[in-house]
Amino acid sequence: MSSSEKPPRQRVERVAGSRRAKLTPAPGTTNEPTEADAEGSASASPEASGPGAVGPNDERLRRDVPPHY
Repeated sequence: MSSSEKPPRQRVERVAGSRRAKLTPAPGTTNEPTEADAEGSASASPEASGPGAVGPNDERLRRDVPPHY
């Protein structure tokens, strides 16, 4: 690559009829999910961190009330 050539970059594109803009895909990437993406989303399941999850500080957090209450 010569010094006058620049590597391809993302560009900002206007979205017709909208005040928003979007980026073009980064060079060398796709919109298709990979297996690593699927594995990561399975480990971050909503059951593990949902409202029914119990942690070591839950009881203390329920007891502690800010002074203005």
